[in-house]
Amino acid sequence: MKVVFLDRDGVINKYPGDTRYVTRWEEFEFIPGSIEAIAKFNEKGFKVFIISNQAGVGKGLYSEKQLNRITKNMVKIMKRRNAEVTGIYYCIHHPQDNCSCRKPKTGLLVRALKDFGLRPTVSFFIGDSMVDVETAKNFGIKSVLLLSGKEKISHQQKWPFKPDYIFDNLLIASYYLCSHYE
Repeated sequence: MKVVFLDRDGVINKYPGDTRYVTRWEEFEFIPGSIEAIAKFNEKGFKVFIISNQAGVGKGLYSEKQLNRITKNMVKIMKRRNAEVTGIYYCIHHPQDNCSCRKPKTGLLVRALKDFGLRPTVSFFIGDSMVDVETAKNFGIKSVLLLSGKEKISHQQKWPFKPDYIFDNLLIASYYLCSHYE
C-alpha cells in the first residue's frame, strides 16, 4: 500500500502568502498541474490524503462552514478531472492551543491511516514548508518539499531539516515518485 499525504496551500492551490489565508472559494486557485498530479497518484495506486493546518478558523478569520465550502468545491473540480482524495484532514485550532493535530505533530496522519485501516509500505509527505518536512521526519516517512509555495531554494542554508526530495511543483513530484515507487 502506497500513501501520499499532501499539504493544501502552496501544493494544490496557490499559496496566499505569509500570514494570509484562503478564506473564501473565490480566493482558491489551483496550481497548474496539481489536479493532474493527484490523478497520476491515483492511477499508480497511491492513496491520497490532504493534511493541512487551517488556523484561520481558530483565529476567527473564517468559519468552518467557509472551509467546508472551499473543500467541497475543490473536491468537485478534482473529481471531474479524475483526481480523488481518500481523505481530507484539517487542524483548525489556534496555534497556541497545543493540540496533537497541528503539524509538525502527527495526529492527523495517525488518524487518517487509522480511519481507513491502512498500513502503508511506502509513504511520503509533500508540502511547501519546513513544517511539512518536519512532519514527515516526525512520522518517519519521506519528505518532499515543493518550491511552489512558501519555501524558496535560496533559503536552503537556513533550513533546519533537509528534505528527502525537492521539486518545483506537485506535477513534477508525481511523475518522479510514481515512476520510482511502482
